Amino acid sequence: MKKILLFISILCLTSCAELQTIADSLPQQGYGLSEQDIANGLKQALDKGIDDQVQKLTQENGFYGNAAVKILLPEELQKVEKGLRDFGLGSLADEGIKALNRAAEDAVKEATPIFVSAVKEMTFTDAKNILLGDDKAATSYLESKTTNSLYNKFNPVIKNSFAKVGADQIWSNLINKYNALPLTQNVNPDLTDYVTTQALSGVFTMIAEEEKEIRNNYSSRTTDLLRKVFALQDNK
Repeated sequence: MKKILLFISILCLTSCAELQTIADSLPQQGYGLSEQDIANGLKQALDKGIDDQVQKLTQENGFYGNAAVKILLPEELQKVEKGLRDFGLGSLADEGIKALNRAAEDAVKEATPIFVSAVKEMTFTDAKNILLGDDKAATSYLESKTTNSLYNKFNPVIKNSFAKVGADQIWSNLINKYNALPLTQNVNPDLTDYVTTQALSGVFTMIAEEEKEIRNNYSSRTTDLLRKVFALQDNK
């Protein structure tokens, strides 16, 4: 049943007859590429996304300095930020937001082994479906294979990171300051789940960015195998 649903979803991307012809001919007419070559090419693309983009997120300001993935306060706490800034405590709000992003940067260091395992498990069928898919097909594959494992890995790391980078103390101070302001309602949020979810979103955002580059920018195909494999996609 899963294979049938996957096949139907692929057919939606282009005409049935055209895509079926391509899907059937890839192993035999893949510009001299074997099934293993095609699978290896897609694995290289995923590895490149992990190496070039995910690793950036682990650096200082990997999240905080990147507008595409920077973690801001959840909606229910934006009143805290506004209240602090209205009372001249903007630097404290900035410090609290930075602490959230530092925790995410720390947690993403745990991601690579999980991604590597998912990439190793890729089959030729997975690779073919990715190759014929949309600009996020490889990223979607990783999401489906790794999200639960990453969440379970990130969550305790972020909780510990809050203590390590001082986020727990910063946020305790920040919330206490806010709660002491006149005409405010007291808040006492648990941010671990929120930051975990935002960190996951940031990881897949950056992998998708790299995948789109490889699919649409020839110069981003930095190995001979990547160029050969994605030439098949160009001609689908």
